[in-house]
Amino acid sequence: MNTTAAPRAPGLVRATLTLLAGGALAQAVPLLLGPLLTRLYTPQEFGGYHLFAAVAANVAVVACARYEFALPLETSDTRAADLRALCRWLLLAATLASTLGAAAWAWTTQAAWPLWLPLSVCVLGAVSLATLDATREQRFHALASARVAQHGGGAALQAAAGVLHAGVTGLIAAPLLAAAAALAVLRWRWRGGWRRPWTQLRAVAAAHRQFPLLNTPHAFAGALQDTAAVALIAAWQGPAAAGFWGLTLRYLKAPATLVGGAVSQALYPKLAQSGHRVTAASRAAAVRVMATLGAIAAVLVLLLAVFGPWAFAHAFGDQWREAGELARALAPYIALHFVASPLAVVTMAWRAQGWALRLALVGQALFVGALALGLAIGGLQMAGWMVSGVMVLYFGWYFWKLATWPLDPPLELPA
Repeated sequence: MNTTAAPRAPGLVRATLTLLAGGALAQAVPLLLGPLLTRLYTPQEFGGYHLFAAVAANVAVVACARYEFALPLETSDTRAADLRALCRWLLLAATLASTLGAAAWAWTTQAAWPLWLPLSVCVLGAVSLATLDATREQRFHALASARVAQHGGGAALQAAAGVLHAGVTGLIAAPLLAAAAALAVLRWRWRGGWRRPWTQLRAVAAAHRQFPLLNTPHAFAGALQDTAAVALIAAWQGPAAAGFWGLTLRYLKAPATLVGGAVSQALYPKLAQSGHRVTAASRAAAVRVMATLGAIAAVLVLLLAVFGPWAFAHAFGDQWREAGELARALAPYIALHFVASPLAVVTMAWRAQGWALRLALVGQALFVGALALGLAIGGLQMAGWMVSGVMVLYFGWYFWKLATWPLDPPLELPA
């Protein structure tokens, strides 16, 4: 069997800074271009795009059955080639299945843009596969550049399409072209071919079966929450309301994405020093993170409560003022999400992933249920307040459980 030594890793700090810089730039470009995009596209067009993007992401995130996440674990070139081939076949199957779904969706809505779904699933699935392949080879500069090309380039191309009055089709096609550019940056190719012995494919699939069995449901359920939310809003309130929802969450969750990633990368090794044991020091470290981020989140809630509608109308145009009202209603939820975002590594370090998965599924059900109830009672704004009210209770219990986690617990906390 052909094996090679893992490539020499660059310094941890250097690699982390490279990825953080790429991530920050990839986030900053779309956010800075947002005020321009909201003047080039209507809330209705954004609503159609957010619904399409949520569905495409929901399918693409599991298109390879999460087997691509096993690539960094393989030191054998032969087994890595088997994994890539397995992922390609699964991606092909997901693309073909989404073709049927796209045809039914287009027929139901009498619109052409759902027909972009199979291409989106194929390209986004390929980006995920190429990203994990580059991670295995520790090509961090390529990873950072690809993120900028995909996310920053997608927003820039959407602006260009908006100037051409391309509508929903432009909003969909532009990120796909940028994702293709990211594949080129990652130097992705159909390396190793498709013709691998089926016995080897079955063997590598069995060896990493925990990824489709455990990781796939978690990833799909997380993406399904966003898909269900946008679909419910579009069905009850129309595409414009879905546009308000998508824009609001895109901007309000950006700080959690940036800060959460940096905090979790610093917190995880500190917790791991205890060897997966819950010590008083590791629990105190988690509590300090919660308290520090909670203080920042409190300021965020205050600013959104006072300036939310004015800020959105001023930045994006008066037709987006309702998105600012929604931001005010969602402020408590967003603040608690900001605190919770980096805490996923806590249950990883304490070997409570099963407990965390069960809790996440409960939280997702509560979120969608509160959203649906709010829409039925009083429309979009009421839905925002209902989501905040329910998630305050959910996250409050979650934080309390972490802060009072028993020291030296069994490997898995009972449900």
